[in-house]
Amino acid sequence: MIPLLRLTHIGICVSDMERSLRFYRDLLGFRFEHELRVAGEPGDTLLRLRGVELHAVYLQRDGVRIELLHFAAPPGPPPRSRPMNERGLTHLSFRVSDLDATLAGLRMAGERVLDATVVRLPEFQAAACFVVDPDGQLIELVQSPGDPAAPPRAD
Repeated sequence: MIPLLRLTHIGICVSDMERSLRFYRDLLGFRFEHELRVAGEPGDTLLRLRGVELHAVYLQRDGVRIELLHFAAPPGPPPRSRPMNERGLTHLSFRVSDLDATLAGLRMAGERVLDATVVRLPEFQAAACFVVDPDGQLIELVQSPGDPAAPPRAD
């Protein structure tokens, strides 16, 4: 095994920092930790871009830190939908105590719920669906009895 110390964060590129903060901080309950601004070198080399102007905000919840990255420059490629089976980060997943109430709250806040993904498993007292963040990042919401920190199980 290579000598990694720990996982520190997951980066999410966003088009509008304020809108993404309202989603992740105000709706999903992530807590602001700190922010930084990066321009030029050594960021250009590290990020493999030229003319970087970056605003990064670090948020934390449940021992998980996310880094929201907004690039003022250079401009990013046009947005596109990514299928679930495309390699790379697919989604973030959250346990909820009441899926319907959570979805109602997100809808009231103007967020998009992917209604076609709602599944209900009454025999397991479970339900799940996907919503998207302001830039289309998939967010899975799962209602299930038991330990909310436990990974999903097939049994």
